[in-house]
Amino acid sequence: MSELYFNESMILLDLNVKTKEEALTVMGQNLVEKKLVKETFTEAILQREKEFATGLPTAGVSVAIPHTDVEHVNQKTISIAVLRNPVHFGVMGDDSETTAVKVVFLLAMDEAHSQLSLLQKLMQLFQNEVTLNSLASANNKQEIKNLVEEKLSFSNIKEEF
Repeated sequence: MSELYFNESMILLDLNVKTKEEALTVMGQNLVEKKLVKETFTEAILQREKEFATGLPTAGVSVAIPHTDVEHVNQKTISIAVLRNPVHFGVMGDDSETTAVKVVFLLAMDEAHSQLSLLQKLMQLFQNEVTLNSLASANNKQEIKNLVEEKLSFSNIKEEF
């Protein structure tokens, strides 16, 4: 399993967007510019979100965990955006409903197994209302980075790519 690339440049604070598509495009392009994902990544994320909604109406703060297939990824990473104003994502497992998402965890995994493992850790984080509220109200990237690393127990993190 390759190391997860995660640093403050993966965190977008106070992201001012009006739609989930806009949020995913900004986040995806940030990863493309850093060459962590392929040019096809952003479109693949948008297409997958249309087919499989990723919004989770969790306690206190709704989140979304968009991801796509491993062939669009150069380096395993996670990007986090705290949105200035919530945007609507379809609810995972019931795309007839939406939830107003405040925090987006965009996953770029280079193998299916690591994606499943990270999703399991994220689900544990999402069950902690205090942690989610801390993420949603954080006003600096270092605070978010430290909290996420602690809660997800990242063991193989590299900050340089």
